[in-house]
Amino acid sequence: MADRRLQVFHTVARLLSFTKAADSLHMTQPAVTFQVRQLEEYFNTRLFDRTHNRISLTDVGEKVFVYSEQILGLYREMDNDIRTLTGEIIGVLVIGASTTVAEYMLPRLLGEFQVLFPDVKLRLRVSNSLGIVHMIENNDIDVGIVESPVGNKSLSVEACWQDNLVVIVSPDHPLADKETIHVSELKKYPFVSREEGSGTRSVLCDYLEENDMTMNDMNLSMEFGSPEAIKNAVESGLGISVVSETTLVKELKLNTLKAVKIDPPLHRPFSLVHQRQKFRIRAMQEFLNFANERCNVEKTD
Repeated sequence: MADRRLQVFHTVARLLSFTKAADSLHMTQPAVTFQVRQLEEYFNTRLFDRTHNRISLTDVGEKVFVYSEQILGLYREMDNDIRTLTGEIIGVLVIGASTTVAEYMLPRLLGEFQVLFPDVKLRLRVSNSLGIVHMIENNDIDVGIVESPVGNKSLSVEACWQDNLVVIVSPDHPLADKETIHVSELKKYPFVSREEGSGTRSVLCDYLEENDMTMNDMNLSMEFGSPEAIKNAVESGLGISVVSETTLVKELKLNTLKAVKIDPPLHRPFSLVHQRQKFRIRAMQEFLNFANERCNVEKTD
């Protein structure tokens, strides 16, 4: 019901990219350009300056963007309030999750939520924890689930599920028969790590510092962008690593990897993150309630 031209303009202005706006809106770039040009023709002025493959808002564009924020925000509030009165829970909910959460925890959670609210359209964005926080800050997603501390105090962060991290080694590794190793032993072996920006990497760095070590003390051999790549590298004998225990069900069952506890123990929370001041559509509030209920079940199990 909201003016489509205004919705498209707002997305382009927020992302300062016709290409990114097209991806976000699931439209072609020519269609996005057409909608913006229609709005420019309506106001009989340019809303964007286009130079050297970059775009920026004109003075008029800045003004239109401010009003579009208010207009679209009021539309969302109206739509949500009316549907609340009629008991209808529909809409699009964009959820972001760090790699470990998205691959090993979220499918079941989203499946259960979809059964309860079949008219809510779920969209999932996957990145490392730092990327998910940036998406929340830029309003690209409604709710994020991350695996590392969040420094932005303007965001609401609620620690939920508890995750245990363990050392993984190949079955023929010298550490394979040990139940526990001290953190200081990690630096004796080639170490396979997640990339910078990863929640696992961030938590590990903090843990090392708490134990008078840094990543510089590690014999860092390789960096990878996903838990699966890390596990494959360790299985191939390229080093040892530290990963979430939740990612190891298949490998431990097949005996392709061995898990060794680390001393002192290494734990971290998976946290729900969203903007404090963001207007919450009903679907978003229901998801937060649903996730918190599952969180409480985990804590009491």
